[in-house]
Amino acid sequence: MTKTRSDLIGPASGLSEDRRGRIARIVDGWFFAFGTAAAAFLAYVLLTEAFARGWAQAWFILVIYLVIAYLILPRLHTVLSRVYLPDYFIGRTRTREGILGDPVNLGLRGREEQIHTAMLSAGWTLADDLGLRANLRIVTSTLTRRSYPEAPVSSLYLFGRPQAFCYQQEVDGSPGKRHHVRFWPTPEGWLLPGGYQADWLAAGTYDRSVGISVFTLQVTHRIADDVDDERDHIVASIEAADLGASTSVIDNFSTGYHSRNGGGDAIVTDGDLPIIDLSAVAVPAVGTLPPAGAPPTRSLVRAGDPRPLDIIAGVVLLTVAALSSVLSGVIVVTDWSRFSAEVSAPAATADDLAFVPWVIGAILALFALLTLSYLVLAWRVHRGGNLARLVAMTLSSASIATLAATYLGGAGGLTLQTNLIGFAVDCSIILALSGTEARDWARGRQRRTRRTTP
Repeated sequence: MTKTRSDLIGPASGLSEDRRGRIARIVDGWFFAFGTAAAAFLAYVLLTEAFARGWAQAWFILVIYLVIAYLILPRLHTVLSRVYLPDYFIGRTRTREGILGDPVNLGLRGREEQIHTAMLSAGWTLADDLGLRANLRIVTSTLTRRSYPEAPVSSLYLFGRPQAFCYQQEVDGSPGKRHHVRFWPTPEGWLLPGGYQADWLAAGTYDRSVGISVFTLQVTHRIADDVDDERDHIVASIEAADLGASTSVIDNFSTGYHSRNGGGDAIVTDGDLPIIDLSAVAVPAVGTLPPAGAPPTRSLVRAGDPRPLDIIAGVVLLTVAALSSVLSGVIVVTDWSRFSAEVSAPAATADDLAFVPWVIGAILALFALLTLSYLVLAWRVHRGGNLARLVAMTLSSASIATLAATYLGGAGGLTLQTNLIGFAVDCSIILALSGTEARDWARGRQRRTRRTTP
């Protein structure tokens, strides 16, 4: 049989795509490992700096805490969870680090629009998406104890995806106390253990206060241990809305157990799984809500492909690196200007005087190029450029390797007065851009661009 050109191109193209994917995974894995090692080295340097400073500057302990809680421990948990935890449905969500999170305690049948209709009619509020502005608002509202009914929730993962959306009810106008429930669509054709069918799964818990995570030491919400109370509250609120929803219960779906979630909070459940059937719920016309609801301020059906917080953090850090290079250039030029003043003494030759402006010009050009490069990379990473993400991590890796080699070789120190802050920024850039969310988002954008390019 004579093979056509498309027959020959198809398999080759697929093989090329597979090879490209393997190379991308290897490269990202290297950056992931290098970033983890760099964060550990940064912690060591910070501890050394702390001992050198003594108790006279105890505030430095806060810097060490931030590095350990937000850089070291999350990466450590990510590595360990990939080794020890199974990658299949066990009725538990996961944190972004892979730690077992809140239990799945609700199933639903119906479309997304029917869930929105039911939850809004039942008196629940759609939570804001995670983002820089929302995170800053929840911090300020928590510190000032101001109400924030749409406060975002942290991402928990099920089927390898963060929740599609979350609903909540604020308690006593306090952002530290709230009922909340996250929702995930199930994969097409997927069945619960035992052959039960559900279009959506949900995890509902009650935030009782703000505290410190036992596992990561990060500031987080602490939940009430009896998650069955929250489960029953969600079911009762939907039934009270009288929209035609019906509920059945899978008794003893999982063994009743005591455990802990990703923040280290105790959880207790009897193992029953209610399935709420919303297929009979009437969805109002577009742009309106059920009579019991309030007018929406934004679209209820979320747009796909939201920019993850890791990408936003990477863009901010790249911008900081650009500003840092400007400051470094100013410092170097100032030093050379002082040198120029010294060589301008009567004993200086004409060659000495001609040499200095060239050096200063070269320094200015070098730092201007570096600053521009960081700003361009920040913009491209913001736009979803996977190549820009890899180049940014390469630049930061080269800077870290150079500073670490200099430090270990005894040729220079890493201190707050020299380049320790720059080292920490470069380390944070790699940790942010090599994270799972940033990697998957950038790769997804790259694949979609290839498919749409003629």
